Amino acid sequence: MRHPSNSHRLALEKGLTLVEISVVIAMMLALASITTFSVGNMTEWKQAREAGESLRSVYLAQKAYLADHPSKDIDTLTEQELIPYLPNRVGAMPSVQSRQKTALTIDITVMPPVYLSGGTAYDPSDTNSDSLWDVGAL
Repeated sequence: MRHPSNSHRLALEKGLTLVEISVVIAMMLALASITTFSVGNMTEWKQAREAGESLRSVYLAQKAYLADHPSKDIDTLTEQELIPYLPNRVGAMPSVQSRQKTALTIDITVMPPVYLSGGTAYDPSDTNSDSLWDVGAL
């Protein structure tokens, strides 16, 4: 069996080389950037899902109110009439912000309800049946 020469023995005792340290740092940076990107997407998805759930609660309140008042026309419905029918008796209409952090309003005069941003329907997701920013498939 051969014994390592003195130069090899010294190289083993010195520790990590600059290349090895650079590779480790590059891998750590890559993992950190992947994690940051994933967390950002999850935060957006959570915001969209919560918005869809809020809209669904308004939709359920619309259905309950109209079941109790069958002669009421949907386009004359007001928030004051609808608030007592919201699940969990929250006492106010849900408030939601858009992805750009602007306040959105809920159009309760259509069924299912939709979010409005500047008078136009707001749904930045790819489809209006995914329950993100909308009530979803009915």
